[in-house]
Formats: sequence, structure tokens, C-alpha cells
Amino acid sequence: MKLPLYLRLWLAVVAAVVVITLFFGWLFQASREERPMRELIVRDEADQVVGLSRGRPVWVPGEGLEFSVAMRDGRTLSVQIPPRPRPPGASPPDRWLRGSSGWFLLLVIAAVAVAVGSFPIARRLTKRLEALREGVERWGEGDLRARVDDSGGDEVAFLARRFNRAAERIEQLVASHKSLLANASHELRSPLARIRMGLELMGPQADAAARREIERNIAELDQLVEEILLASRLDAPDADIGPVETVDLTGLAAEECARLDAELLVSEDGHAVEVPGVARLLRRVVRNLLENARRYSEGPVSMAVRREGGQAVLSVHDRGPGVPPEQRERIFEPFYRLPGASERAGGVGLGLALVKSIVERHRGSVRCEGREGGGASFVVRLPAAA
Repeated sequence: MKLPLYLRLWLAVVAAVVVITLFFGWLFQASREERPMRELIVRDEADQVVGLSRGRPVWVPGEGLEFSVAMRDGRTLSVQIPPRPRPPGASPPDRWLRGSSGWFLLLVIAAVAVAVGSFPIARRLTKRLEALREGVERWGEGDLRARVDDSGGDEVAFLARRFNRAAERIEQLVASHKSLLANASHELRSPLARIRMGLELMGPQADAAARREIERNIAELDQLVEEILLASRLDAPDADIGPVETVDLTGLAAEECARLDAELLVSEDGHAVEVPGVARLLRRVVRNLLENARRYSEGPVSMAVRREGGQAVLSVHDRGPGVPPEQRERIFEPFYRLPGASERAGGVGLGLALVKSIVERHRGSVRCEGREGGGASFVVRLPAAA
């Protein structure tokens, strides 16, 4: 059975303290046994040397130092030097502190104190790790809303914050894909139902209006399928989106503005703005922005292309109802449309989502801004060609 992490940490601390205690106890005992060489001289009344001792004295607990003195007449005497007498009124020292056993006992007490004090610290640290592990396990089992406590400023709190951020991002992506599938199913049913109804109403002599309606629904269905497939490819980081080349963004914008009858504003110097990228995808960005502006605008639509430092800036301006500030991020989500906009003619809610995906694949950014006098402005920034 594998021990919990906090027990393993605590036992490692206890083992280290025990080893240190034994080591220092052994050093203390060795230092007590290896006493320095001492010399003891015994003289008689005539100040003649009658005995001499050279060697290490022996410590006798409670009695002091003891010397073995060799006398001149061949005898060997034991001479003891008692411990120092205590001053009057001094309390006697505790017996359990005397000698090597007392020192060793002090080390044992210190080891126990360290072991007891380190347990709550190890337990507190590993308890947070266990909570993080439980949160990851719940999230891995399918609970994408699982989060962990990220309070604190240490490495564990940093890891918890990164996990919460990643879990939130993945939850948003999964919710977006679920919304994509649900809305795609709904949007695909509408043109199919109209085609089926048109076929049922068509008689042997089908008129041109019925054929045009069927062709329009088929084109709408084909465009929707194409946009869904393109969105799926752009979501895959390893997917091949096409060859990268130098694209004349000014010329591309001029072609699309002419097709949709929009005004084009170019830089004053007259130089073309070029960017590295996939031409057909950048054309889709320009076309989707212009079609979106034309669909909701009640006035003229204009597009500006300019260069700012090392960036190419493309902006589309309209005079439509505008976008509320709290909705300017959400309109780039797949199939998201402003309240009341779903009933408008055309559009399935994928155009701006594709714009964002394409621009980000080209290492750029897109944002929606308000416009003085009403309307909205969509600003795209891309790395300009050298």
C-alpha cells in the first residue's frame, strides 16, 4: 500500500532529524571519550617528586576526574579531582542533564519537537495538492465546470490558477462546438425544408420563379456547408490552409468594394499595402466584413486600408444600428447574432467567426468599435510584408 504524500514527506523529515541526532550524539560522545593528555605530579614534604602521571584522565560521573599515578616506590595510586563545589544558595543541576546521556536526551527532545512541528506544515501543503488532484480528476471524468482553490501566492496556487484558466478555456471551446453543431443542424434544416416544399409545389410546368427559389436555397445551403468546413479546418492548428504568399491587400479590397458598391479609402502616399498570407482566406475576410456591414447598414459602407509601422490596418465602417459594448466580443462567436438580428434576411452567424479565425491564423487581431454618429467599425490588424 502506497503511503499518502504528506506521510512520506513527514517521515522523510523525521528520518533526517533522527540521523542528525544520532550523528551529533556520536560526535559528542567521541569528544567526551577523547580527553586531552594531562600531567599530574605528586611531591613530598621536601618538594621531591614521588609520583608522576601522564595520560588522559577518566571521568567518573558524580565524582570528577580520576588519575592513575605511578609512585617511585612502585606503587600505583588513584587520585581524584572532585567536581567544583556549588556556590552557596545555588540550585543543584538536574541529573538528567549530566554527562553524555543528558546531551543525547536533549537531542531526542529537539528531534521530537521538530517532528511534531513539521507535521502540520507538510499536511497543509499536501492537502492543497490533494485538492488540486481531485479537481483534475473530476475535470478529466467529464465535469468541465470543476475548478480548484487558487488562493495564495506560492507555486501550488500558481499551478491552480493556470489549471482553472485552461479548464475555463476548454469549457468555452467545447460549448462553442456544441453550439456550432446545434445551430448548424438548425440552419441546414431551413433551406432543405424550403427545397422540399418547392419540389412538392412544382408541377410538370415549373415556372422560372420556383426554379430560382430552389437555386437560391441550394446556394445558401452550399455556402453554409462551405463555411462550416472552413471553420473546422481553421480550428485545427495542424491543418493546411493553403500556400502563403505576398498578398496585395489594397488591390484585394478594391475588387471586393467594387463588387459590393462600397467606398475604398487608401493611404495618401498611394503605395499598396501588402501582407504575407493566403489570398483566398484574406479575400474571405474582406468579403465577410463588407457583406456584414452591407446587411445591417442603413447608409453607405466604406473600407480603409493603410499601413501603421509594421502593421497593415484594414477597417470597415457602416451606419447600421451599431453593436453594444458588452456584445462586441461575443459577435465573433460561431452562430452568435445580436438579439433581434436572427430574423433579418441572410446570414447564419458564421461570417465574423470566420473573420476572427482567419485573422488569428495570420497572427493578427480583429475588434469591433463604436462609431461617432452611429454604426460600427471593424478593425483588422495584420503583420505587413517587409
